[in-house]
Amino acid sequence: MNKMKLTERSIEIAYKDEGDGIPVLLLHGFCGSSSYWDAVVPFLQQHCRLIVPDLPGHGQSGVPKTPYPIESFADDMAQLLKQLNIGKAVWLGHSLGGYVTLAAAERHSDCVAAFGLIHSTAYPDDEKGRENRLNAIQTVLDSGVVPFVDGLIPKLFAPEHVESMSGKVEEAKKVGYATPPEGAVLTLEAMRGRPDRNAVLEHASCPVVLVAGENDQIIKPDKTFSVQSPSIRQILLEKVGHMSMMESPNDLADKLASFIKTLQD
Repeated sequence: MNKMKLTERSIEIAYKDEGDGIPVLLLHGFCGSSSYWDAVVPFLQQHCRLIVPDLPGHGQSGVPKTPYPIESFADDMAQLLKQLNIGKAVWLGHSLGGYVTLAAAERHSDCVAAFGLIHSTAYPDDEKGRENRLNAIQTVLDSGVVPFVDGLIPKLFAPEHVESMSGKVEEAKKVGYATPPEGAVLTLEAMRGRPDRNAVLEHASCPVVLVAGENDQIIKPDKTFSVQSPSIRQILLEKVGHMSMMESPNDLADKLASFIKTLQD
């Protein structure tokens, strides 16, 4: 892992930099890290240059100070690209990473060549979702990250994969256990407060890809495919839940490589 101190904010970002060609920023989901993409990177790096960070408050990156809304995540990822002398990149975000990607498309269009949401949505939390975030915050504050992650991770996989892919479920749990409690709480607050960004999809002036899992229990396909447009490619992955990068990495990598190739033609 490389590490870089962001000049505009006193936080250190850990990241991987692999491959050559068009720059692609891969952003992981909540209580994840750059290692979520480990099975996808070897294939994708043959087609592009991959920048794969640990988001602030996750993995080996620093924990920001409050307040730290989704927009701050986007600002810091844009700053990371700037410090790497990357003008424009393809932003691909999984779940939380998708929320960050949408904020970047809105705030930093000058550094977004194209973008994609992977098991993510432009919708904000509904009332029940916001209440669930508060409950999650309380769980982390009362009991720590481990019991929270133990409850969260199995829900991210398609029901039939919880047992058949038990090794990957345990792998995802171990990644989650490394999330600093302060980082988890800050991120839950950020996700709870994010706005509706369907307008960002509707008015996108660059190519967009939306990837959903047929058996995703966290974000249903209709929540991902919220906007139809000639510039938006929709991809439904069969028999996967919220974690296609672990459940079906070859299929996901193939679909993403196909999207990236259209940007190079």
